[in-house]
Amino acid sequence: MSRAQQPSRRTVLTAAVAAAVAGGTVPAAAQHPAADTDDSGRPQARPIDYHGWTTYREWRLGAAQGVRTVAGARPGVVIAAPAGRSDYTDPHTGTTATWEYATWTAPVHRLTVPATELVASWNADTPDGTWLQVELQGTYSDGTETPWYVMGRWASGDKDIKRTSVDDQTDGRSTIWTDTFAIDDASTGLRLASYRLRLTLYRKPGTRLTPTVWRLGAMGSDIPDRFTVPASTPGLAQELAVPRYSQEIHKGQYPEYDNGGEAWCSPTSSQMIIEYWGGRLTPRQLSWVDPSYADPQVDHAARFTYDYQYEGCGNWPFNAAYAATYKDLQGVVTRLASLTELETLIAAGIPAITSQSFLKTELTGAGYGTAGHLMTVIGFTADGDVIANDPASASDDAVRRVYLRREFENIWLRTKRYNASGKVVSGTGGVCYLYFPAHPSPRQRKALAAVGVR
Repeated sequence: MSRAQQPSRRTVLTAAVAAAVAGGTVPAAAQHPAADTDDSGRPQARPIDYHGWTTYREWRLGAAQGVRTVAGARPGVVIAAPAGRSDYTDPHTGTTATWEYATWTAPVHRLTVPATELVASWNADTPDGTWLQVELQGTYSDGTETPWYVMGRWASGDKDIKRTSVDDQTDGRSTIWTDTFAIDDASTGLRLASYRLRLTLYRKPGTRLTPTVWRLGAMGSDIPDRFTVPASTPGLAQELAVPRYSQEIHKGQYPEYDNGGEAWCSPTSSQMIIEYWGGRLTPRQLSWVDPSYADPQVDHAARFTYDYQYEGCGNWPFNAAYAATYKDLQGVVTRLASLTELETLIAAGIPAITSQSFLKTELTGAGYGTAGHLMTVIGFTADGDVIANDPASASDDAVRRVYLRREFENIWLRTKRYNASGKVVSGTGGVCYLYFPAHPSPRQRKALAAVGVR
């Protein structure tokens, strides 16, 4: 299916949950749906905080060294006069090169709910001869600070550097798992209270080339540990006309990208929504793909989302960044709190890519179990069941599936589950990719705002 939910990527079990399971008991949060109110009966704060920098004013608020803010239809930042030069040895090629660089550092963002996890994402154009790096530095709830963590080194192409996550980043209290910042032991009560992001833009020395970054943001969350989630009430019957692509017909193709199509659920899902919004590749862009392969755009998506450190195409921010390389598209990684929020998006014409893991017996009609899989939600039936374009299908025609609402919302929104061996492992807690127009309609803008994306 996907490498996206291997144990090395997600957070480990908290000591409290592990001890409870070992002792034959399950925490109350695992036995019963989480409440929507606190002990006083007041509504709880939404446990998800996505914050992005996209407007001219917001870019101007950051600390700039060698960058300048550009206005226009899509404001952003570019290299003006480089702040200096540095050498970078690509760990995947062994090549050392000198680059000019400039930096932009965001103002501190205080999370509305202190977080146990955080995922950054960005939208940018990186012409050949340029690339970028995104870093995170945060303040814990006890007032101490994290180190600067690298959240990704990225280019839309693969000629200058190999896009990569960075392993072995930890201070003993938090760790970077591929693309996710995570508190090591959330049972201690430690949380990330605030953070700032640093963007470094690189180019070949002596040129006027520059990356352009239009969106930079991060999603922080503190999703309660739970094996089951509250049941939602159906509220929408609508289906979006999203193209259907199977990852399975690409088995064996380009094994250098995570062993071929069998693991390409993430880029296959991305390509479906990109084309729903009108994104198309030219014959020239696809000329590297074997002409005998069907749906060559899926092979293209796999190549250009591939994370050379993770050795897979399931890096969440890399998929969102890939989507935003298409004209007039944006992409973010966030979490949703319920299927009701997903209905809000579908009603506005915005499909979503959801990340989930489950046993074969937990999702009727899937016919498989998975430690991590991405699929595209395109609508809801009159009964409220989920209509998904599931790339883990034998053919493009078989991609459209209908999954029972209660089963789907539980496997997607829970944070704990039992694997096939009976071991307690983590769930994704509602992670999704949202791709939408650079200039959303008023209705789309309202729906995005309702799920915390602006």
